[in-house]
Amino acid sequence: MTTQSNTAILWLRQDLRVADNPALRACCDNASRLAIVFIDDPTEQTVSTLGAASRVWLHHSLQKLDDELRRRGQRLLLMRGESHKVLNALIKGCNADFLAWNRCYDPASRARDTKIKQKLGELVEVKSFNGILNAEPWEMLKSDGTPYRVYTPFYRRVASEFPPTRPLAAPKTLPGPVDQTELDALAKPASVHTLEELKLLPSTDWHTGMMRTWFVGESAAMKKLKVFLRQHVDNYGEARNLPAQSGTSRMSAHLHFGEISPRQILHRIFDHADGELEPGSGAEIFAKEIVWREFAYHLLYYFPDTVDQPMDSRFAKFPWPTLQTDHLQRWQRGMTGVPIVDAGMRELWQTGWMHNRVRMIVASYLIKNLLIPWQQGESWFRDTLVDADLASNVMGWQWTAGSGADAAPYFRVFNPVLQGEKFDRDGEYVKRWVPELADVPVKFIHKPWELASELRENFSYPHPLVDLKVSRQRALEAFDKIKRPA
Repeated sequence: MTTQSNTAILWLRQDLRVADNPALRACCDNASRLAIVFIDDPTEQTVSTLGAASRVWLHHSLQKLDDELRRRGQRLLLMRGESHKVLNALIKGCNADFLAWNRCYDPASRARDTKIKQKLGELVEVKSFNGILNAEPWEMLKSDGTPYRVYTPFYRRVASEFPPTRPLAAPKTLPGPVDQTELDALAKPASVHTLEELKLLPSTDWHTGMMRTWFVGESAAMKKLKVFLRQHVDNYGEARNLPAQSGTSRMSAHLHFGEISPRQILHRIFDHADGELEPGSGAEIFAKEIVWREFAYHLLYYFPDTVDQPMDSRFAKFPWPTLQTDHLQRWQRGMTGVPIVDAGMRELWQTGWMHNRVRMIVASYLIKNLLIPWQQGESWFRDTLVDADLASNVMGWQWTAGSGADAAPYFRVFNPVLQGEKFDRDGEYVKRWVPELADVPVKFIHKPWELASELRENFSYPHPLVDLKVSRQRALEAFDKIKRPA
């Protein structure tokens, strides 16, 4: 029989949901009163700090969660300050004796959480849980106890324990909130803020158009998953590569903020597939994408230096030329003169998201055609993506760069013209995001520089920054300098 304590504190981070939230469930089992808190910690100026687009999503996600909690007789406490100090003040002010959270796995958060558990564990019982992964990194090791560096055997290891554990249902009732008088009397820095006071939204209104693309929150995430499984997953194997189509799940931002858990998604996939994944089916391919995210967290946990350093040590000596700021800025603005690259970068700027196939194309172009270090691209994505998950973002960029685990070989240079002609055959995607090319014949939509000069004068579009063939050869020559040990 569980002994109920007086007051528990639930510290939310990447788990902004009620269902399948083990830390919330533990609080419900151990307390008669509950303070649910999200802390905006401005002192954590690390690679795990959210970018501008993600902070916009966070604003709306916190609002949706607070709405849901209020319907259940609770509320979300929004606080600002150093996490340890805020939690310490909240524990003392509310006379709490239980603190719970779901784990984060980036190196900065792990170091912070370890310190908090040690310090505050002297005051209250502190417990942490797995709320953002299907399985813990230490539960998915090779037979010799070492971490995986290649995805396929990692997937086999994960799949050996399928079907996934059934996710936790949302609690039928929640413990009551702490008294408002206690919150009003809290010592600084544990002041309760309004959502507007957190200032997650930018001072200008660029985010308004971006968020027209999205529905945010736990309910929206589950509805989107249901629609995708019902209407799109069976064709996922082919459609996921076609950026002009709605062939992907677009669950990444919901996963990033924990509005839905990977366990919930995997469980729904198995339900759709009647309990068994047919090899090569859309359902299996989609499940592999969810496990690919797990692999990213596995790598981040065991190889934390990869947030900004190449996993393949040879690449530490890669002869990057002096950074051409103009080239980087043209890439960021979608003005490289390569249509599918520019379409992707403009989609990113306007919606906070980019199709995964196009992410690989624009990344390859930046690294291998412009010879700009992958860290520059990762940083830009982290600031502009609503789904800028550190683990997935870093792994994706290192994969394209050829320097990460299970990476594409460096000598694999995506040809953006051929990629466009294969996956955007009619130029629909390019014309959507690069409207100045709307009247260019399909034959030239991915290579408008081949149009006769008199036709090129009819539209305003930049000439390519670099020659694709020449820049590819330059990249291979640079790689040749590091591929053999000195």
